Amino acid sequence: MKIIIIGAGLGGLTCAIACRRENLDVVVLERSPQLLPAGAGIQIPPNGARVLQELNLVHQVLEKGTVVESMDLRRYKDGSVITSMECGETVAREYGSPWIIIHRADYQQILFDRATSMGVEIRFGANLQRIDFEATAAILEGGKTVAGDVIIGADGLWSTVREEMSTRSFPPIETGDMAYRAVFPRSQLEALGDPEVTRLCNKVAVTAWLGPDKHAVFYPVRGGEEFNLVLLQPDKMPAGVRTDEGDLEEVQSGFRDWDTTLQRLITCVSSVVRWKLCHLPELETWTKGAAMAVQDGAVLGMLLGHVAKRLADQGDLEIEQRKITICDAFGIYEDLRKARTTASVKGALRNREVFHMQDGILQWLRDLVLGYSGMTQETDWIGLMSKRQAQSLASDALAECKRRLDEA
Repeated sequence: MKIIIIGAGLGGLTCAIACRRENLDVVVLERSPQLLPAGAGIQIPPNGARVLQELNLVHQVLEKGTVVESMDLRRYKDGSVITSMECGETVAREYGSPWIIIHRADYQQILFDRATSMGVEIRFGANLQRIDFEATAAILEGGKTVAGDVIIGADGLWSTVREEMSTRSFPPIETGDMAYRAVFPRSQLEALGDPEVTRLCNKVAVTAWLGPDKHAVFYPVRGGEEFNLVLLQPDKMPAGVRTDEGDLEEVQSGFRDWDTTLQRLITCVSSVVRWKLCHLPELETWTKGAAMAVQDGAVLGMLLGHVAKRLADQGDLEIEQRKITICDAFGIYEDLRKARTTASVKGALRNREVFHMQDGILQWLRDLVLGYSGMTQETDWIGLMSKRQAQSLASDALAECKRRLDEA
């Protein structure tokens, strides 16, 4: 079987690796002229790290990333700690894998290197124009055709594959939020001479400030030599604009009344790129979007490997019968993944409501509950947080897929 994957992002590359593990031929078509070191920090929760363990990639990821020691939630006004939830060995022990923070570019490079070492063919500058469904072929700009047995769309938010598959248009749904992102070196923060900033830099923690309609997230990447800052607030950008440059004064004005430590961090940002968060591949309140993509890709690879074995056992089949067998696998994929990805999107929306509460009694009650909460049963005095986290963090996408195939 020959698999064509559109897009060399995290999901596409993971799918390529999983397919090669099943001895399938794989071609990845990427529109960019090269692998661009784009993005900023990214979190890999245990459900995502579990896939990396299965693919024997955790060691490489930990060489570039770091295990989170704690999740610290702070009040927006004065920076006081609402809760510091232990992670580290506690999370790894309960969920079977650690919670990791890494630079997205490093993560993508690790997947790219593994994919190419396994024989995946990656073609850059391959811009998909349309799909020939009868021939199972990708038609590229310039007229070149790439044919195979399966075409997988992993081309992200503004997917050409998704548009090609439907007679109706499904544009991304705007969330009403936008995010300012920046990554800056440790030396720039240390130059501030601020003791509280230095304490933040010395912790391997994900720190979040929660406030009305907004929140901010800060954590180290690249072994603490760089730091990732995300500022999320209501969207004020023109309709249809995906990204734009934001100036420092604009960023500062949005967080003028917030914790002075956060304001000091913002002053380090000399050039800030502003992203508009459209559709819901994932809001910035859930941190599990990339894990979903990686799980999706790994499950697809396993299912297609199973199909290839079935087709080999059945010998020569007519083309239509081959297509039916492949489509059956995609039906299983939808059964396995749709409910989980839907729950994750809804979880992001719920988190935004919790993170962005207005001042008042509900916010006070939220902080009280969070103060007794933890990421695991071992550290959660109330039990609500750990129960909710377990629904996603304890999931093992590949084990679920194996069980389903055993039952088939």
